[in-house]
Amino acid sequence: MTSERTTLYRDKQNAKLMGVCSGIADYTGVNSLWIRLGFLALLFTVAPILLPAYFIAGMLLNKKPPHLYVDQQEQKYWQRVRQSPTRTAREIRSQMRDIDRRLADVETFYVSSNPRLNAEIERLR
Repeated sequence: MTSERTTLYRDKQNAKLMGVCSGIADYTGVNSLWIRLGFLALLFTVAPILLPAYFIAGMLLNKKPPHLYVDQQEQKYWQRVRQSPTRTAREIRSQMRDIDRRLADVETFYVSSNPRLNAEIERLR
């Protein structure tokens, strides 16, 4: 998974400070409000070390390229890939199997009802 679509970026378009929380939200598919609230809750209760880590991440992470996603559907697809690549591959395989089955049904219909087409397909094999 070394594609640019599977990399964590800073999202400066939806940023409040440096874009780290909005980048994490884009990467995981979780609403950025919940990421920011979780960060603040952890910052003030458990781990004050998160503030320097936030700024270090803000300096180290690359800015999200503007051409990364064409539309929302593509963005959701890549978020699912990042969350569970095997599940996404399984879903795609299932969709392709369904399409293949439907194409086979169409082929069977046309071949069985058209003897001339059936002979042409057999000749090509």
